[in-house]
Amino acid sequence: MAIALMLTIMASVTHATESDVGKEQRWAEQVIDGLLDGDEAWLNDGKGHEFLGILTEGDSESGRAVILMHGIGVHPNWPDVIYPLREALLEAEVTSLSIQMPILANEAEAIEYAPLFEEVPDRVEAAIGYLSAAGYRDIALVAHSMGASMLSFYLSRTPDSRAGSAVLIGMGQGQAFKDNIKVMETFGLPLMDLYGSEDLDDVLSSAASRMAAGKKGGGSFTQVKVDGANHFFQGHEAELQQQVLDWLGQHWR
Repeated sequence: MAIALMLTIMASVTHATESDVGKEQRWAEQVIDGLLDGDEAWLNDGKGHEFLGILTEGDSESGRAVILMHGIGVHPNWPDVIYPLREALLEAEVTSLSIQMPILANEAEAIEYAPLFEEVPDRVEAAIGYLSAAGYRDIALVAHSMGASMLSFYLSRTPDSRAGSAVLIGMGQGQAFKDNIKVMETFGLPLMDLYGSEDLDDVLSSAASRMAAGKKGGGSFTQVKVDGANHFFQGHEAELQQQVLDWLGQHWR
């Protein structure tokens, strides 16, 4: 009842977003009711919109944390890619903050997300600010699918980001942000490009372009293909978890 009241109040005061606020609220209620680990964390994008995050605390004394960004139209506890990473980070005692990205109705095409990308930097900065205020100083960004394109957009617009490293999972040539691969040349932080050998055609066909752009960037770059894995790493969650954990372990500040 308290959750429903809170969401009703939010709906009356939040207007500064083109994201589907009603869908965000429905996802939030479902996610909060079903949380087995982690706690809800409400973040403010600085423009009047409150959005959900899931904070799962590990070893806070390490000062290390990961922000997770989901793919198109879903939520911060999505069972494919996002939850397995939340689980692995918790077992490794690394704090994670999985955040709700801007979303549209289920039937929306990827290209319709283009206007929502402008909202991404504010959400990511809010998440970084939240963790920084809690004492975390070494923050990595890990994103999947359209979330990876959103991460690419964020880094291209935020050259002074406080994030120390980033992982792009299953990122193809973006429809909503067509320069998502080209701008990788400008990233000045350690970057990992991770995908499956059975990934979407768009992800597979753009792998060479991502490799070329990543190598031109200002930080170390690694591209990894997981044999047999599809776009959602279904049945290959262990490889997904290990690749991300190993890479993070090598690139903490």
